[in-house]
Amino acid sequence: MFYYADAVAKLIEELAKLPGIGPKTAQRLAFHILRGSKENAFSLAKAIVNAKEKVGYCSVCCNLTDVNPCRICSNPGRDPSLICVVEDPRDVAAFERTKEFKGYYHVLHGAISPMEGIGPDQLRIKELLDRLHKEELKEVIIATNSSIEGEATAMYLAKLIKPLGIKVTRLAQGIPVGGDIEYADEVTLSRAFLGRREM
Repeated sequence: MFYYADAVAKLIEELAKLPGIGPKTAQRLAFHILRGSKENAFSLAKAIVNAKEKVGYCSVCCNLTDVNPCRICSNPGRDPSLICVVEDPRDVAAFERTKEFKGYYHVLHGAISPMEGIGPDQLRIKELLDRLHKEELKEVIIATNSSIEGEATAMYLAKLIKPLGIKVTRLAQGIPVGGDIEYADEVTLSRAFLGRREM
């Protein structure tokens, strides 16, 4: 990027390292930042540094938090007999937006993927098992993604949890709201049948 000043080229280079940001988007973002006020640029930089310094993992559920334990784990109004296991902190946010789930969470920070060199030891499975031995639980809901990796992780967890005498369930999966049946694949349709319920 010899056609940009060194500082601009470096900014574009750093922005392009973000996931989903290609060179053109990085260039647009860089010029947006440079066109904005100095205060806006410093505010963005401060927010990034602040998040890196203050955000860590909850000692209970392994979610990202700036207080320990996190606000969900320290909420006594939730159902202590339920844990929903998810792959990513963004999944917790998605469930919380629905306002349907009233139990607690456990974040694995990924899924088992031998192709990417991710085994059970790279995930927060040990922390989950520690919780299961300490807490009085009725049900563990496995809410990993419906990918090959998510399914493998769900099966692995079920094999570990069932011998503990805790009910293990998997989220129902099927046709999305607004989806046409004719466009659904066979696996999705099969899951829709399996997850059906009485009306």
